[in-house]
Amino acid sequence: MQALVLILIVFIFQAATILVLEYRRPANAMAWLFILFLFPIVGFVLYYFLAREYQRRRKVRKRSKAEEQRRAEILEKSSVIYNPEEMPHPVFTQEQRLFRLLRKSAAAPITRRNRSQVLTNADKTYEAMLAAIRSARHHIHFATYILRDDATGRKFREELIRKAGEGVQVRLLYDGIGSYKLKRRFFEPLREAGGESACFFPLRPSFMKKRINYRNHRKILVVDGKVGFVGGINVGDEYLGLHPRLGFWRDTHLLLEGDAVYGLQEVFLKDWHMATNRHLDDPGFFPVHNCEGNEVVQIVAGGPNRRDSAIHDTLYALITSARERVWITTPYFIPDSSIVMALKHAAMSGLDVRVIVPLVADTKLVHAATMSYVDQMLSYGVRFWQYERGFVHAKVVIIDRLMASVGTANMDIRSFFSNFELNAYLFDGERIDELERDFLQDLKDSREIELSSFRKRPRLVKAGQALARMLSPLL
Repeated sequence: MQALVLILIVFIFQAATILVLEYRRPANAMAWLFILFLFPIVGFVLYYFLAREYQRRRKVRKRSKAEEQRRAEILEKSSVIYNPEEMPHPVFTQEQRLFRLLRKSAAAPITRRNRSQVLTNADKTYEAMLAAIRSARHHIHFATYILRDDATGRKFREELIRKAGEGVQVRLLYDGIGSYKLKRRFFEPLREAGGESACFFPLRPSFMKKRINYRNHRKILVVDGKVGFVGGINVGDEYLGLHPRLGFWRDTHLLLEGDAVYGLQEVFLKDWHMATNRHLDDPGFFPVHNCEGNEVVQIVAGGPNRRDSAIHDTLYALITSARERVWITTPYFIPDSSIVMALKHAAMSGLDVRVIVPLVADTKLVHAATMSYVDQMLSYGVRFWQYERGFVHAKVVIIDRLMASVGTANMDIRSFFSNFELNAYLFDGERIDELERDFLQDLKDSREIELSSFRKRPRLVKAGQALARMLSPLL
């Protein structure tokens, strides 16, 4: 009897601890309580190592003097938009609150001296990235979440080795979780050629420091401070459609020139500092460019080291400001309650709200969690399509003809609050039209989900999706 009482006291203590520590994230609290109920003691140990909130160290929170000087240099060299009247779409003059929120929540300048190119799928993206790498004269800064030791990964490595041998500064940053299969010997030829590599939150140290839940999901390539890339594509054969089960891989990436590249560079340098504790300072990282484009672009970074949730907050504001349409392509749809409410209100007020998600899953549990939201969202009037041609991995949001977002962040809780992410917000009508054409083509390659037929799925499937929904805040 005393043993049972002791076990109950321990369980109550563990549950109370989770509730106290997760009071700001009730969905997380419910998920961890569910795990604790299924796996007493073990669940609490997992919580201790996996779920502790990211501790923002003082030196990370506060910009150093060097970072302040760098930000001032970027603003001086950029053509920054400070007034809504300067935006390409006149609606911003009527939505001044939205404009102010974009500027302040993102803590990133909106610039107008840019040129962008939409790169649809990995073949075009890799071709453009490799061409940029070959053209490098001063430096190559490359960050990726997944880097494979396969034909594609080795092709990129060989080009980086060649440029390092020519005296170009080469820095390669990869994530400890996303690239956990990589061996140290993969980077030895690059280091021998004079290049550098670094791991963002290595697996074992991150476990002991209780940071294993946080990943650098960004994909950045900056060449000579003048050409940059950002989007959903990592480095590996599967992105070329060579995955034996997933087949064709549908993705979207961006090539950027102009002021926006300064934003990509700034994020890379901060990430490099976090991974290596070394501050890089070289005037060549932020050269004066001669880009003649006039596209308006904003680079928005999100991560657990920030006080706010910039990507989540700005996307929420944009959805709630939509007047005609909200079109979303995402491989994982696990929104928090505020995004659910924003999409619900948009659909119920008559807006055209469409979401494209995969039919074939790369991760079954995450896919089940995604599908657990579909029933609820369909009942609100949100329309869903499942991509049938292969696996859709693009992360694209189109709001009216006002703006479009392309980047690394999925429409899920992990990307909003746990991962280090990076999106580019595009405000140029021509680029929005191009992304619209891609979206409409993806609709042709997809099958719409009908609510009546979706509700007829087997009970066992419903139960599995309900279970995944309980765990979805942690996925």
